[in-house]
Amino acid sequence: MPNKTLKPGAVSQTVAAFLDTAKAVSVQTGQTLGHLIFAMDATASRAPSWDVAMSIQADMFAESAALGGLEVQLVFYRGLLECQSSGWTRDAAELGRLMSTVGFLAGRTQIERVLRHALKESNQKKVNALVFIGDAMEENVDLLADAAGQLGIRGVPVFMFQEGGGEPAAAAFKHIAKVSGGAYCPFDSSSPGALSALLRAVAAFVSGGAKALEDYENRHGGSLMRLTDQMAKR
Repeated sequence: MPNKTLKPGAVSQTVAAFLDTAKAVSVQTGQTLGHLIFAMDATASRAPSWDVAMSIQADMFAESAALGGLEVQLVFYRGLLECQSSGWTRDAAELGRLMSTVGFLAGRTQIERVLRHALKESNQKKVNALVFIGDAMEENVDLLADAAGQLGIRGVPVFMFQEGGGEPAAAAFKHIAKVSGGAYCPFDSSSPGALSALLRAVAAFVSGGAKALEDYENRHGGSLMRLTDQMAKR
């Protein structure tokens, strides 16, 4: 199905919401630096919404770096064999420079490579979570589940954002989230609040753990996806 473009007006609101939660949770929990891998599908199907999505992510990284509560590693794949990662950094300028060079190229998905990369990184340091934004899945689901399950064993939940919804990606994304102990959320231009809510909830989790996430959801509830419920059912 065609991708739907995110509304530009939602960009600053989403970033602000993410940062507000990260600040609040850092103060409440006294947690030290959290580590977040942020991975993106940069294949051609993402083209209609790529510029706006990149703006959201670049601004979020820049402001998160200023917060001091999150250290981020950017991962993206595109084309036939290209899958790259940045170093771990809170340097807003470096992340902005890197993201400005990323364009889209036609190719198949490489989600397994992203998951295996996260496993490798988790051997080097504590990784609090992996966030993935994509719209499609063209891989062996059993291999994806194996890698996601290993991340779950190591305490690295995978939060899957699916642009546009649709099968078979939705079923695969949900399974990856479930076996890793993470959560799944579809989003499109008609539901910018869902993306905002998930970003805020993930910020709470990375900064303060499962208790901070539960506290956040208890305060906000309503239309917010029940991420803690998903995580409990893994």
